[in-house]
Amino acid sequence: MRTRTMVCTVLAVATLGCILAGCQPAAPVYEQPRVQEEAASRNSPVVGLKALDFSLADQNDKQVTLASLRGQWIVLYFYPQDDTPGCTCEATEFTKVLESFQQMKARIYGISPDSPSSHKAFIAGYKLGINLLSDPDHKVMSQYGAWMDSSIGDKKYGRVVRSTVIVDGQGVIRYHWPEVIPKGHADRVRQKLAQLQAQAK
Repeated sequence: MRTRTMVCTVLAVATLGCILAGCQPAAPVYEQPRVQEEAASRNSPVVGLKALDFSLADQNDKQVTLASLRGQWIVLYFYPQDDTPGCTCEATEFTKVLESFQQMKARIYGISPDSPSSHKAFIAGYKLGINLLSDPDHKVMSQYGAWMDSSIGDKKYGRVVRSTVIVDGQGVIRYHWPEVIPKGHADRVRQKLAQLQAQAK
């Protein structure tokens, strides 16, 4: 029941703001995206909970399980679709700062409904250094509050909620962005991870 309540609350929070799809900041002031993201994060109910385990195929069709990554800090970011403006912005920016994450002994995984073959082409096309996982039935996204089911009359549809979580080495969610602005997000995650690791010492 707690997990179900957690997801419903996250989805409610996510609907309060606009999740930008483009790669441009919402305002000319660089701090504006940070303020918007942190305002949404402040009310997230998932921080401090155990991250739900999963097994998903990566771009090479190899299964990745969260349990097998225990002992490492993990960044899971959920995004709508390969090779689209906002998603390309996020992926390329995470790649640019990948070395910093590696120095902090952290792994980055992007998760979307796209197939492993789509991920592989996306990685090759933009020379990405991160790993991408496939969640075609949205099961993991739903568990993490990153999938929203909606309907108009009898027509049902869904969408990915662009969001990110940081999971510590014990498998606990230490930070959650229920809304993400693509531009500059990777660097904001890097800074938050450094802060969390310093607090954990």
